[in-house]
Amino acid sequence: MKVRFTRREKIFLVILLVACTVSAFLNIREHKKIPREEVFGNLGKRWVVEIGGFRLNPMTIFVGLGVAILLVIVAYKFRRFELIPSRGQAFLESILETFYEIVDDAIPDKRFVKPTFAIATTLFLFIAVSNIVGGAVPGINVLTDENGAIRKVQLFSNLWPAPTADWNTNLTYALFVLIVSHAFAIKSKGFKEWLKGWFQPSPIMLPLNVIGELAKPISHSLRLFGNIAGGAILVYILTYMTGYFFAPLIFWGFFVIFVGLIQAFVFSILAVAYISSQLS
Repeated sequence: MKVRFTRREKIFLVILLVACTVSAFLNIREHKKIPREEVFGNLGKRWVVEIGGFRLNPMTIFVGLGVAILLVIVAYKFRRFELIPSRGQAFLESILETFYEIVDDAIPDKRFVKPTFAIATTLFLFIAVSNIVGGAVPGINVLTDENGAIRKVQLFSNLWPAPTADWNTNLTYALFVLIVSHAFAIKSKGFKEWLKGWFQPSPIMLPLNVIGELAKPISHSLRLFGNIAGGAILVYILTYMTGYFFAPLIFWGFFVIFVGLIQAFVFSILAVAYISSQLS
């Protein structure tokens, strides 16, 4: 099967390749001046700002907002499906059909198929795009001192920080899934039946049931955080060791396809499974 690109897609790929090549040369020149101890000493450090007693990561908010705006623009573009679909519409339809079939098979109470489908697909699209941005697009690296103040801003020396590489983002989504699953269960079974579930199969199991439910968002969020944050650090190390040239394209492609997209799919499927378990 031959893969054919449109003229616009060919122009985009050429621009991307040129940008990555220019970025590689700039990084080679820049990082020859930086000691290795300083480069690796900044791994895992984030730009954190304290406002009113709350610690915020501006780059997580900035990139997350950018991803959300991008998805809104795409949704607006495809707000009406054409009878003869374009390639973009066909790709989007395939994603929606796949998730709808999974949700329809997993959710026992059909009243909650559509809302669960909306939640699962929204989570998948946001997490997938976030992982791609944080795993394949060169961006800004903000270096800070021990007090969190900005010391240096480097362009195209690192990847954009993925919102999913921040545990706060993942924990928020996992807690949202937990709350929604129990809200659906109360509406489906009634409050009394939902309350009885905490004491099954025996009242002595109440503490274990509570611990089990609280463990869900922790494991749900940490799984995504560990894979994305760890992958970003590994890519940065390998990129530095190979001189920021052609190797980064291979590393970024691997982590986007085999890690970023798979982890987005796993997170969404687990959300469906948690909702389904409460409705069963």
